[in-house]
Amino acid sequence: MAVILAAKRSAVVPRGGAFALLSLQDLAVPVIGALLVAGGIEAGAVDEVICANALGAGGNPARVVALAAGLPERVAGLSVDRQCAGGLDAVLLARALVDSGEAEMVIAGGVESYSRRPLRFRVDADGSRVAYDQPPFTPWPERDPGMLAAAAGLAQRLGITRDVQDLWAEASHRKALAAPVTGEIVTIGGVDRDEFSRVLSPELMRRVKGLAGSVTVANAAVAADGAAFVLVVSDRVARGRGLRIVGGVTLGGDPAEPGLAPVAAIAAVLAKRGISAKDLQVIEVMEAYAAQAIACVQGAGLDAGRVNLSGGALARGHPIGASGAILAVRLFYELKQGVGLAAIAAAGGIGTALLVAR
Repeated sequence: MAVILAAKRSAVVPRGGAFALLSLQDLAVPVIGALLVAGGIEAGAVDEVICANALGAGGNPARVVALAAGLPERVAGLSVDRQCAGGLDAVLLARALVDSGEAEMVIAGGVESYSRRPLRFRVDADGSRVAYDQPPFTPWPERDPGMLAAAAGLAQRLGITRDVQDLWAEASHRKALAAPVTGEIVTIGGVDRDEFSRVLSPELMRRVKGLAGSVTVANAAVAADGAAFVLVVSDRVARGRGLRIVGGVTLGGDPAEPGLAPVAAIAAVLAKRGISAKDLQVIEVMEAYAAQAIACVQGAGLDAGRVNLSGGALARGHPIGASGAILAVRLFYELKQGVGLAAIAAAGGIGTALLVAR
């Protein structure tokens, strides 16, 4: 059974901040170096690097990162683009390689520089060039909402009020500010902590700018830069250390409601392993929007008191390709015993869930 032997991440910094001029490899390489040290693994022993990236506009960022990190040239690097779910899916792919015997030591995670994302252009049928921000995630424009519109629509349909979303966001920041230092963050450019967490008062939250419906700048995660990776190894290498990867599922759902996609993935991975939601000790759920996180927690029957114990993306930011991997890193440091879950939604109606045990 595949095991997460070590886990590290950078701080998460909102775009245009301290990481604004750093490349993908600038963000990833220090994290990978610290990861190898934490796992007691030599760079020459690594079989593969699987790296998620959503905004880098192609190429093979995993190969660039592997070479920049001083890994052997035989490490080809596999880049993954499943948008927000990519970092967690990279961990599941690493698990598959290790469990199949095709690899014994795999670095998996994600890296994103929202600050340095390239401009995107397409050529329309009439030959004109059009700049765009979000590519299509379905072949049907009417079933391919922007993430903000989807979150606002989900909140309206499920009756998740602005006050409820604001309370969730306030709690996320409060927990992040109170979180103990765990050693998970690798210092890059002098930044050794998530910089966005703050005290949110009800008065302040009432004054903030609305974005769409009941979604505001206070209950939506900010775009950010960051990197996170885990070291997935075989039982032979782990020798009883680390987190066992008990299961993992990625499922597609209704593209028009991407925020709900993790609900089915969570149900599937729990059912496959015969585990109840009540058995989960620690749960990491992506907070791209408070409404989306609340809908997933309620829809999957999760105990909200065990969710995002040290705050979530609302208190950190959302480095898209790295966000799923950050959930896995958080689990590694939070789960002291028993079973833990990480879950995330992605554009196009995709949900990924990872189940681990200490």
